[in-house]
Amino acid sequence: MAYMGATHTRADLAAADVGDALAGVRERFILPEGVIYLDGNSLGALPRATAARVQDLVVRQWGRDLIRSWNSHDWIGAPARIGGKIAPLIGAGADEVIVADSTSVNLFKLVTGALSLRPGRRVILTEPGNFPTDLYILQGVSDLLGERVELRVRSREALPDAIDDDTAAVVLTHVHYKTAERWPMAAITARAHAHGALAVWDLSHSAGALALDLNRDGADIALGCGYKYLNGGPGAPSFVFVARRWQDRMAPPLSGWMGHADPFGFGDDYRPASGIRRQLCGTPAMLGLAALEAGVDEFGGLDMAQVEAKGLALGDAFIALVEARCADAGWQLASPRASAARGSHVSFRHPDGYPIMQALIARGVIGDFRAPDILRFGFTPLYLRFVDIWDAVETLRAVIDTGEYRDPRFSARATVT
Repeated sequence: MAYMGATHTRADLAAADVGDALAGVRERFILPEGVIYLDGNSLGALPRATAARVQDLVVRQWGRDLIRSWNSHDWIGAPARIGGKIAPLIGAGADEVIVADSTSVNLFKLVTGALSLRPGRRVILTEPGNFPTDLYILQGVSDLLGERVELRVRSREALPDAIDDDTAAVVLTHVHYKTAERWPMAAITARAHAHGALAVWDLSHSAGALALDLNRDGADIALGCGYKYLNGGPGAPSFVFVARRWQDRMAPPLSGWMGHADPFGFGDDYRPASGIRRQLCGTPAMLGLAALEAGVDEFGGLDMAQVEAKGLALGDAFIALVEARCADAGWQLASPRASAARGSHVSFRHPDGYPIMQALIARGVIGDFRAPDILRFGFTPLYLRFVDIWDAVETLRAVIDTGEYRDPRFSARATVT
């Protein structure tokens, strides 16, 4: 179905839910009564299947079968198996994706690996305001390699023209974590290739929400986290994509045991595995992998184009309702108005953003805050309803109209915002 965009009555939104082909997926998730969860872009909700899956791994596989489970339950194959399930969600081949380590560790591995594919080039190009871990890891690579690397940070407007014949890798987050602005992946990748550079994409705010097609768009290398739209649980393992053309040419900077060509040969010298498996490093974290696999399995049989369409329509409705029903409250839209330029979350700026968000959370509408003034609202298509948008905005209006956000308790900063 074609999802509705901007709507103005609760009845309109309720009607959209009746016709929603994804409506039944909501029942696969545990959603607390009285809560409207608009933060699945930061931590996905718990799938109903996850607890039993993890319990089975703990009690039966680990508790009863012990170390035999590496073979009898194919623990050793979990990184590739789950990677193969993520592959169709991002437009990749099953042999191009593997699950390993954290997003930060994988970014280090992939950027240094990209540099090994472009000897003689020293420039890594990114944008200011990229997600902190991306910038910090790139700064760390630059510090580690010294004069062999130059990190250039250019504005979104200037970055395409800053790609030149000295550029080794363009490293960008596909959907911006604050604003949800979406980079045109195909165009930027083509521009990088025109100058002989590689494109490295962080998909942490895209995978599981947008209809990605890495191979169609020519992407070289990508990564993403498992705990946002993939619903893998807090700190879930990350995934890695390396296009087939680069897999056996990339030099792994972390030459761990699991990335060896013959790990159980126990040789003294490192010899990298062929294919995507050389991106492995340490022993697979099976508890986290079990939860991630349960989350990824919820996408089985779903059409990612339909998932994306619903998420964008939810965002369109939210923008329209905030601007119509909270018009005099000092809001500034911080995300693109055009849905095609946006990911599956929407951000507004407000000078009292932090206490407003805390007051919303106290009323059961959970979003999050990003300094200095961003209120961020995520629209996870698998379990969010259209009518939730109306109810969330009505709660927001009540928080503003009553002035309850001015209560000092809502201005006390927690460690995690």
